[in-house]
Amino acid sequence: MPEERVVGIDLGTTNSLVAYMEGDTPVVIPGEDGERLVPSVVAFNTEGPNEGFVVGNAARATLLADSANAVYSAKRLMGRDINDVQDELKLFPFKLANDLQPGEVLRLNVGGLMLTPPEISAYVLQQLKKNAERFFGAPVTKAVITVPAYFNDAQRQATKDAGRIAGLEVLRLVNEPTAAALAYGLDKKKDGLIAVYDFGGGTFDISILKLHEGIFEVIATGGDTHLGGDDIDNLLIAIALDDIAGDLGAETGQAARSNGETIQALRKAVIEAKIRLSTLEAATLNVKLPDGKLYLRDITRQHFEQIAAPIIARTAAPCKQALKDAQLDPSQIDEVVLVGGSTRIPAVQALVDDLFQLAARGKRPHTELNPDEVVALGAAVQANILSGGSAATEDLLLLDVTPLSLGIEALGGVVAKIIQRNSTIPASATEHFTTGVDGQTNVAIHVVQGERELAKDCRSLARFDLKNIPPMMAGLPRIEVKFLIDANGILHVSAREQRSGQQAEVEVKPTYGLTDEQVENMILASFDNAEEDIQQRQVIEAKNEAHTILTAVEKGRSHAAWQQLTSDEIGTIEIAITELKASVLGGDYHVIRNGIERLDKATRRFAEIMMDTAVTGAITGQTMQSAGEQLGTGPSAPHPFAPAQFTAAAEPDKMDQSPVPVTEAQAGESTED
Repeated sequence: MPEERVVGIDLGTTNSLVAYMEGDTPVVIPGEDGERLVPSVVAFNTEGPNEGFVVGNAARATLLADSANAVYSAKRLMGRDINDVQDELKLFPFKLANDLQPGEVLRLNVGGLMLTPPEISAYVLQQLKKNAERFFGAPVTKAVITVPAYFNDAQRQATKDAGRIAGLEVLRLVNEPTAAALAYGLDKKKDGLIAVYDFGGGTFDISILKLHEGIFEVIATGGDTHLGGDDIDNLLIAIALDDIAGDLGAETGQAARSNGETIQALRKAVIEAKIRLSTLEAATLNVKLPDGKLYLRDITRQHFEQIAAPIIARTAAPCKQALKDAQLDPSQIDEVVLVGGSTRIPAVQALVDDLFQLAARGKRPHTELNPDEVVALGAAVQANILSGGSAATEDLLLLDVTPLSLGIEALGGVVAKIIQRNSTIPASATEHFTTGVDGQTNVAIHVVQGERELAKDCRSLARFDLKNIPPMMAGLPRIEVKFLIDANGILHVSAREQRSGQQAEVEVKPTYGLTDEQVENMILASFDNAEEDIQQRQVIEAKNEAHTILTAVEKGRSHAAWQQLTSDEIGTIEIAITELKASVLGGDYHVIRNGIERLDKATRRFAEIMMDTAVTGAITGQTMQSAGEQLGTGPSAPHPFAPAQFTAAAEPDKMDQSPVPVTEAQAGESTED
């Protein structure tokens, strides 16, 4: 019996496709009507002998004639709640359930049925599944499905739910720009920067990907969820309706505007004209109106581009912003991939050429593959890899996902998660840490796996030490911890102290020695203990912060600034110290936090005096940054009470050598694929 095929699916906002590998070539599977594009529209007939649902072109006809019984663009609503979609609903003729609360899954009233977005998307997936099964003459139960790069975890989970409802095992969710790059075989490049410009029917997306040693990392995304080829169509339809009213009379114009069949005919005509104008210099609109009159209009490419120019120009700003976010110049982009039917328009290609300075560098955007199909073709490549591959894909990158989060034990036994559960791999992520004790020369790196908040409740994977760090004040060392999961599922962990250059690393092998049952139990345990875990973490972190401020104040007693305080101020500080120490012993998070705030308020003037004195004596001949670091008050300092003259190394055998997380403001955001 032949091995079951795994198909690749592009579940799109406007159109959806299913594809597979035929030998060495990815191919799109046609639908029942012979069309390879399946409109992402679902229509319902809840009465009569033909009760049921239809998907695709048949449903699109129902949408125009009877919108209450049809639904489209469900992808925009996936994984979102009522607060997320207020702007979306202004554009859609959808009715929501009246009792929806924030945080609840959306329910839409379609044809008298209450359906969630995953259920609606499941109907589209069922149709694609049916198309593939008819094509192969055999059941299809496994698929790779593409999602936008900007989809969050809730939206990705909703997509997987839709697949499960449709009877599909979703082996992988692949980012759409990554799929497009795979379709062109760009993963065969060793290194490079790739821009994927996706201008579809209803949305525009731009993604900047970094390819390094076979790993695709999305480093910047942007776009507009209300910008696409449909906007150009609507402009052309509006012009046509004005022409009809002006040339054939107001009565005929009004009849055309209110007739669904006429609007549908106009939309079909302008889309066909738009397509022809991508290769020809002129096209004709030819539409029969309800009263039997004929609407004819010639349109040149030049006039069409003038009409479309404002829409096309709106794609430039997200591209420039994405380049800015990635801190890249357009000339640094190695490859540009065009995705979406609207990228066939010559004016769009000219804009892309100008944005990324391609012609000036002797380059052209990738347009060899059908832009409507390129994402589905890439999904088919990925599906082929997962099903065992062929000669064409045996050397291609195998993406996977982490079944559980990976991280390290931080000060107090809490877990700092570095790669989140269900992250696509190969993957890399970096976080920054510091020390929790003055004079600390070693940092213990404990690698763990799991969803619990405390390391003791997670699975221990490896331990290693970062040694010989020059003794510095707590908070000054900058320790970069990097996780890299390669294509073979092997985890590499490295730690480097950035100021001194000291580094250490370990290879964790195998990364995922867990059964499915163990993974499921660990995930369930994280849900069952979530509230208790969070409370324990809050207490530990509050105690760490309390210890830091108490230590800093104790050091400050020997500073000249202490002598400048009034007896009342010193008394207030002493009371706050006593209360904070008592709260730490009590272990109540809220009481500890209140104690920290009281001591912080009580020592505010002391900090100002001490800093004024320290700055006056320390900054002569130095930059502000170097002086700040010497004083312990630079960007990485944990608290203003930490000037260098008060360092006192802790006894190595008594101090917790676990690293301490630093804030994003201190270390910059982590990167994760």
